[in-house]
Amino acid sequence: MTENQISRVVIGKAIFIHRKLGPGLLESAYEKILAYELQKEGFDVKCQVLLPIEWEGMPIEKAYRVDILVENKVIVELKCVEEVSNVHFSQLLTYLKFSELKLGLIINFKTVLLKNGLHRVVNGLKDDFER
Repeated sequence: MTENQISRVVIGKAIFIHRKLGPGLLESAYEKILAYELQKEGFDVKCQVLLPIEWEGMPIEKAYRVDILVENKVIVELKCVEEVSNVHFSQLLTYLKFSELKLGLIINFKTVLLKNGLHRVVNGLKDDFER
């Protein structure tokens, strides 16, 4: 599957979860449920993945941690905040840069309508979904 195909399934599952549970849970609960739902669909899903970076030839283990990695292609960062800020986009951009992946999603579950909390980051550009 392509990154876009994977992201469509992730977004669909996130909307399904949000419709059933609403915006009031901790990020860790949404993470476990979303990972479970994606695994039921047959996806390879890893949570809280610690990844290294290299500085001038020196490896730095556990330099950053992604919330969910789907099929080793799409990074999903979950939030439960009033508003997604620029630092959240910067964080995901950094993750994409160091992992050399093309697509990341920020999903903020603390919204009345989840579509208002969905953000795509592709090749260094954020792309909010239409509202």
